[in-house]
Amino acid sequence: MNKNLTNSLAMAFLWIAAGTTVAVLFAVIAYVVVNGIMVITPEFIFTWPEGVNAEGGVWPTIVSTLYVTGLAMLIVTPIAILAAVYLAEYAVQGRLVNIIRFAADSLASVPSIVMGLFGLALFVETMGIGFSMLSAALALSFLMLPIVMRTTEEAIRSVPKYIRWGAYGLGASKWQTVSRSVLPAATPRIVTGIILATGRAVGETAVVIYTMGQAINLPLTPFDSGRPMTVHLYLLAMDGINLPAAYGTALLLMIMILAFNLGARYFLRRNRKV
Repeated sequence: MNKNLTNSLAMAFLWIAAGTTVAVLFAVIAYVVVNGIMVITPEFIFTWPEGVNAEGGVWPTIVSTLYVTGLAMLIVTPIAILAAVYLAEYAVQGRLVNIIRFAADSLASVPSIVMGLFGLALFVETMGIGFSMLSAALALSFLMLPIVMRTTEEAIRSVPKYIRWGAYGLGASKWQTVSRSVLPAATPRIVTGIILATGRAVGETAVVIYTMGQAINLPLTPFDSGRPMTVHLYLLAMDGINLPAAYGTALLLMIMILAFNLGARYFLRRNRKV
């Protein structure tokens, strides 16, 4: 078999694989859009669920979703960035650093349902926080931590060395160089990682169903319970009580996650051009 034929076959398989992936994605999106587009109305978005068939809207679930995701982001961002700065700028590369990176990669591969059960055992029961926004945010932060930490570390390492040399040449200390030169240069990629991690947190079900509860109410404090959109969708679909509302909730959830992903890509491209 000559090289040209081998290359053509390899490219054909690659195109088939890529096309299949895109086709499946668009099929899922099209199915949800067709079944849910007629449900999306201002009344559906801004009113409360009511009745045994979950008539009405999903406003409390939207608020609960944004609330818990924002709280998780506030918890995880400083921890992940400081850990990444230590690994990239201060730590002596060796066994300890490799163990930390391995732990972060392992944490990223833990199934979300396991993280939900861990959050239930630790935050809800052992620490006595109960089913609340805070318990769910703490559990979600474990899922977001490795994504933000590794993205931030790679962003810091990608900053050109001449930026550091220029700061040192002007008499800046190590911390001044990192805080005033390296981190600002790496900010676009760091923010992109945070947005992508937030998008994953928005779509999680197993973590929040075990730590937040299922109450239909508008959360005010971090110790209030609530029902995020993923849990509301799960209950509507599994119980079969209102499938049109389930499709509408799924479509809204997809739009939110897509907005996060597109926002991350736009932010990164815009700052690359600057």
